[in-house]
Amino acid sequence: MQNLIVQSGQKKLAEGLQYGQGSAFGTFGELLQGVRNDNDKDFLVTLPIAKFSHAAFTCIPTVDSLAIYPSNKLKSLNLANNILRHYNLPAGGHLYIHSNLPIGKGFASSSADLVAVIRAISDCFQIHIPLETAQSFLAEIEPTDGVMYEGVVSFYHREVELCKFIGQLPPLSIVGIDEGGIVDTVEFNRIPKNFSSVDKVYYEELLKDLTIAIESGNEEAIGRVSTISAMMHQKIRPKRTLNHVLAICEEVKGLGIAIAHSGTCIGILLSNSDYQFHQKLAAAREKLSKHSKEVMVYHSWNTSSCQGHVHIREPIMGRSY
Repeated sequence: MQNLIVQSGQKKLAEGLQYGQGSAFGTFGELLQGVRNDNDKDFLVTLPIAKFSHAAFTCIPTVDSLAIYPSNKLKSLNLANNILRHYNLPAGGHLYIHSNLPIGKGFASSSADLVAVIRAISDCFQIHIPLETAQSFLAEIEPTDGVMYEGVVSFYHREVELCKFIGQLPPLSIVGIDEGGIVDTVEFNRIPKNFSSVDKVYYEELLKDLTIAIESGNEEAIGRVSTISAMMHQKIRPKRTLNHVLAICEEVKGLGIAIAHSGTCIGILLSNSDYQFHQKLAAAREKLSKHSKEVMVYHSWNTSSCQGHVHIREPIMGRSY
């Protein structure tokens, strides 16, 4: 059984007080999301971005309950209480969460909050939480993206189980817009996905192609699969600007498009190593601004994005920055 590695960060604030912190990256939707043919499970392939949720936990043994800030982070509060109860840890303290991930847009904001909370508690008490146990905690709360892994994974989000750790993305940027509204992840995952048997076989092929593309750093193939996934998902939760964004992507010669399958955002994938990157970025922003008041730019996250971060292939419960 694998253990989640904890980076030391525990601090004594005062007599009897302990402190820990943790973070987790979010995602710009997914590179691929569908249903596998061999086991009929819903799966996704993560698209990590350099936007984070941070959690700080202070244990206060003199109080008997946990206060959370902001107070509306009830999923994180429930998770923290479950962990403290499971490990027979002091139940009192303060839990602070700060995130620059938009909520209800498909950026894995809830998943990042939850993983950051696990990391903060494990850091505070210097406990090693088995991976299977951590994922069981998460599954009790809601379907969860694979943001506890330091890289791209294919993941069974309903069951909160790893399909495969794939590797690191090459440096990419996403120029995106928000179509508006919010999506409740729990409610969305209750919607039946009426994919045909032909669709499921095709998703198997796309998953194999994307896995090879990421492992080999083939940016064009990554963009191609992500675009196909976006188009296939139109039957589940259509993006009204998809055709417009596809046309702009072709005009600026982007790699492809990416969407938040269970969210509201759509964007154009660009290679940071393209010698015309800055020109393409400017052109994409200008053209997308005709379809949205705000155009956002996000950058892919990988282990090389973090100075001093240990480059390992294992899931960790240390900090993601």
